[in-house]
Amino acid sequence: MSRKFVVVDTETTGNAPKKGDKIIQIGLAVIEDGSVTETFSSFIQPHRPIPAFIQQLTGIEQEDVQTAPEFLEIAPLLLEKLENAFFVAHNVRFDLHFINNELEEAGFPAFKGKVIDTVEFSRILYPRAPGYQLSQLAEWLQISHSRPHQADSDAQVTADLLLLLFDKFSQLPAPAWKGLRSLASHLESDILPLTKSWENNPAWSEKYDIVEYKGIALKRPERPAAGERTKKPEEGSGRFFSPGGLLSTVWKDFDYREGQEKMAEEVETAMENRRHLLVEAGTGIGKTLAYLVPSLYFSKHTGKRVIVSTHTITLQEQLIQKEIPLLKKAVPFSISVFLLKGKSHYLCLRKFKQMLGTAPASYEEVLGLAQILIWILETETGDVEEINLPGGANSLFWEKVCTDDSYGSRASGQWADYNFYERAKARAETADILITNHALLFTEMKRGDQLLPENKHVVIDEAHHLDDLASKHLGEEVSYFYFNQVLNRIGMLEEIGIFQRLLVFEQSSIGHFSSSWYQKREDYFTLLKYEIDELFRMIHHYCRKHSIPKRTDVGRLSLRYFPAQNADSEWTAVKDSLQRILYIFEEEERAWLSFYHQLSSVVPQGTNEEGLLHDFKSAAEDIEGMCLRLESLLLEEKDNYVYWMEIDKKGAANAAYLYNRPVDVSEQLADQFFARKDSVILTSAALTMKNSFSYVIRRWGLQDFGPKTLQLGSSFSIENRAKLMVPEDIRSIKQKEKDFIWDTAEFIYHAASITEGKMLVLFTSFEMLRQTYDQLKRWDEENIFTFIAQGVKSGSRSKLMKTFKQYEQAVLLGTNAFWEGIDIPGEDLSCLIIVRLPFPPPDEPITQARMEQVKQAGGNPFTEVSLPQAVLRFKQGFGRLLRHKNDRGVVIVLDKRIFQNRYGKDFIDSLPALPVLHKPVDHLLNEIALFFQKG
Repeated sequence: MSRKFVVVDTETTGNAPKKGDKIIQIGLAVIEDGSVTETFSSFIQPHRPIPAFIQQLTGIEQEDVQTAPEFLEIAPLLLEKLENAFFVAHNVRFDLHFINNELEEAGFPAFKGKVIDTVEFSRILYPRAPGYQLSQLAEWLQISHSRPHQADSDAQVTADLLLLLFDKFSQLPAPAWKGLRSLASHLESDILPLTKSWENNPAWSEKYDIVEYKGIALKRPERPAAGERTKKPEEGSGRFFSPGGLLSTVWKDFDYREGQEKMAEEVETAMENRRHLLVEAGTGIGKTLAYLVPSLYFSKHTGKRVIVSTHTITLQEQLIQKEIPLLKKAVPFSISVFLLKGKSHYLCLRKFKQMLGTAPASYEEVLGLAQILIWILETETGDVEEINLPGGANSLFWEKVCTDDSYGSRASGQWADYNFYERAKARAETADILITNHALLFTEMKRGDQLLPENKHVVIDEAHHLDDLASKHLGEEVSYFYFNQVLNRIGMLEEIGIFQRLLVFEQSSIGHFSSSWYQKREDYFTLLKYEIDELFRMIHHYCRKHSIPKRTDVGRLSLRYFPAQNADSEWTAVKDSLQRILYIFEEEERAWLSFYHQLSSVVPQGTNEEGLLHDFKSAAEDIEGMCLRLESLLLEEKDNYVYWMEIDKKGAANAAYLYNRPVDVSEQLADQFFARKDSVILTSAALTMKNSFSYVIRRWGLQDFGPKTLQLGSSFSIENRAKLMVPEDIRSIKQKEKDFIWDTAEFIYHAASITEGKMLVLFTSFEMLRQTYDQLKRWDEENIFTFIAQGVKSGSRSKLMKTFKQYEQAVLLGTNAFWEGIDIPGEDLSCLIIVRLPFPPPDEPITQARMEQVKQAGGNPFTEVSLPQAVLRFKQGFGRLLRHKNDRGVVIVLDKRIFQNRYGKDFIDSLPALPVLHKPVDHLLNEIALFFQKG
C-alpha cells in the first residue's frame, strides 16, 4: 500500500495519565509500501517511581529509565513520523491517550489523524481466534514474540500482525468490503480508505470458494451426497482393542486395557439384544472409545443410527477432534459422524442480512456484524462456537441473528439452500453416529417434536446428570430480563423496531390501519410493559422480604413458593397483576394477528419486509408463550413439581426469575424416553453408591426395564501414586466458620509451598471461596503464587483453566463447575484439596422437595437423597486428580466429618483402594513433602 502506518506501543507506570501515570518506554515501527521500513525505541524518564507490579510485568526497572531522555526530547521525532500517517496500536485508545497527554503536556499538538486498532481489526478479520491479546494472537498466527510487554518487541509484533491483517483484508470479496463500508463509521479504526484501496482487486476470487447471494458473500455450501449411509463391514468389533488389534496399529501410545475391551463387548451385546446398560467406568478405562467402537460397528451392520449424547461442549469437541479421527484411521471402512446442536447455535443468514440493512443499536452489534461478514466466508457450519463474538452465544446480539422457530417461514425459505441449520440436519440424516447434547435430547422429549433424526439406540455419556437435566428441561422458567428482551425485539415504541418499520411499509402500501389504531397499539404496549415491570417488581420485593440468603450463591436470593397455597395480601397482588397482563395481552394479540394477516397478503416475497413480518409473528408468539408460562408458574400448582423464585441481590428492582421443576422424573424418563428406545447405554465415572447401581436405577425409572450393569475400576493402580489425607486438628466449621476458613487458607498456603502450586481447591460455597482467597492474597505479599479464583477472577471455566496451566506456581480455587468435566493431566496438577464434603444445600428448592417426598413415603431423606448425591459428586471431584496412568498426587479432605461421622465411610469406600492418613496438619505436610521427594 502507498499509505504510511506508524505502529506505536507504550509501556507505562499505570493506566491513568490524568492521575499522573507516565510513559516509561515507547516503540515504533513504520510501515510503507507493505513492509516495515524503520523502527525506533527508547526508554522514557517518567520522573516517578515504577510500581513493583509494572517492573514484574515488563522487566523494566528504575535504573533502565534513570538516564533515559524525557518525552519532550522524543516528541519531535514522533510527530515527524506520524505526519500524514495512520496511528496504529494494539488497543489504540490506551496508547493514543497516553501519547496525546504527553504531547500536550510538552506543548505540542495532539495527534488528530486516522487510527487503526489492531485489536478491533483482528476481531473482525480473525473472528475465530481464541483470544485477542497480542501474545495470544502472536502464538495463534505463529508470529515470534520474544519479549512481551516490552514496547520495542510489542511494536514489531503489532506491525507483523498488521501486515498479515492487510494481506487478508486485500483478498476479501467485494460484497464483504461493501458490508464493512456500511459499518465503518461506527468502528474505532478508520478502515473506509482501506476498502476503497482494494475494491477493484480481483484476488479474492482465487482465495475463497465463495458464492454471492442477495448481496452477501459466503462459503459455497456443501451438501451431503444423496442416498443411504454406507455399510457394511465384514467383521465385528471383536479384536479392535486386543493386543495386535486395529487400535494398536494407529495409536502409538496404545496400552491394552482389559476393562475397555470388556465395556465394548457389553455395549455391543446390549445394542444387539435391545437392552439398556449402565456402566461405571473408572479413570483410565478409555470409556469413550469403548462405546464409540461398538456403536459404529452396530450402526454399520444394521444400518441403524446411534445417538451419542454428552453434557459438555468439551467432551463433544474431544469426540470430534480426537476420538473420531483416530477411529477413521483405524477402521477399514468409511464412517460418517456428525455433531448436531439446537437451532439457536446456528446463524440465520436471513436475519443477519436484515440486520446489515438496519442502523446498529450498539458497538457490540457493529463488531458482531463485521465479524460475521468475514466468518461466513470461512465457516461450513455456522455454529456460534466457532466464532469469538463479544458476549458469545448468550449475547443480545446473537439472539438477533441466530436461527429460531421462524426459520421455516416463507421468508427464510428464500435462503433454504444456505440455511446452516437445515444443512446440519441434512448431514445428521446421513450419520452413522450422531453426536448431540443432553439439552437437545430432553428438549425433544418435552416437546414431542422430532428434533433429531429417527433413532432407537442412544449412548449417554456423563450420565450422572441425567435426572437433574431431565428435571430442568421438563420444567419451566421465565425472567424479567428475557421478557423485556422479547418486548424490545418487537419494538412497538422504537423507530428501528420491527413493528415501527412494518408500519412505514403498511402506510405506504395499503394504509388499512388508522392513526388512532396505531396510537391505541402504542398505548396498550406501553401499558403491557408497565404491568410486566410492576409484576416483576412485586416478585422481587416478595422474594427479598421472605427469603434467607444462601451460602452457596452469594449473588442471589432464593425463595420456594406454593402458587395455590400462598394466600397473603402480597401474593394476591402478584396474581392480580398477572391477570391484568393476561387481559392486556389477549386484547393486543387480536390486534397483532389482524395486522399480521393484512400485511401477509401484500408483502412481496424475498423482501426485508417479509422477513420482518415473520420476525414480528415469532416475537408475538414468544410473548404469548411467556404469558402462558407466567400463568403456569403463578396460578397453577402441579403435583410432583417444586416452584421457586430468585433475585439478583445487587440487581435491578425487577431482576427476578421464576422456576418450576418436576421433583421425581423417574416416570417421565421411563414412559417418554426409555420405553421409546431399543437400547440406552448410560455411562459415567460416578454411578454407584456402595458398589450398587440401585440409587440411579430408581432415580431414572429403570426398575421395570431390568437394565444390565457393569462396574469397572480404574485401569491403573492408584495405590502407589496417590494418597488420601484428612487433617485431624483443623477446627470444625460448626465451632466458628471464621476459624475454619483461617485454617483452610493456612493449610492451602503451606501445602502449595511444598507442591509449588499445581493445586486445585474445590469448595461448595462461593462465599467461603472468596474469604479464603482474600486471606491467601493477604499472606502472599510477594506474589509467590498465582491464585486463580472462580467468581473473583473474571472469565469462563476454560479461560481460568488456561490461565492455571500457564503459570508454574498456580493455585486454582473453584466451586460447582470445577468438580467435574475438567482434565489437567500430568505435573500441572499434583494436589487436590476438597474443603467440604459436597452435600447438596438443604435449602435448595429441588433438593428440599425431594427430601420431603422421601419423608412422606416413610424413607430417610438423608440416606436416600443427600448422601448419595454427595458421594457421587465426591467421586467426580476425586477424579480430577489422576487422569492418566503416570499421574501422581495427593488428595486432602479438610472436612473431619469423613472420619467423625458414620457415613464418612461411604465416601472413602467410593474411592479406589489407596492409603488413607488421618493425622495432625504438621504430620500431613511432612507426608506430602516425602511423597513428592520419592517421585
